[in-house]
Amino acid sequence: MLKYYVKTKAALTLLRTDKDGVVSFEYVIVAACIVAAVTAAFGTTTGTGIGAALTTAIGSLTTAVTAAA
Repeated sequence: MLKYYVKTKAALTLLRTDKDGVVSFEYVIVAACIVAAVTAAFGTTTGTGIGAALTTAIGSLTTAVTAAA
C-alpha cells in the first residue's frame, strides 16, 4: 500500500511542477472558446445566425436565376 502512495505522490508532484501540461490545457481552453464562437455565429440549425442569412440569400439567388431564365 505504501508503494502505491509513494508512486501517486511522486506522480502528482511531477504533474504540479510540469509547465507543459499547463500550456496544453490553455490550448484546450482556447479551442473550446473558438468552437463556442463558431457555434454562436453559425447557429446549430439553419434557422439562426449566419445559417439563416445564407439560406435566405441562396433562396433569393435561385428565384432571380429562375426568373431570368
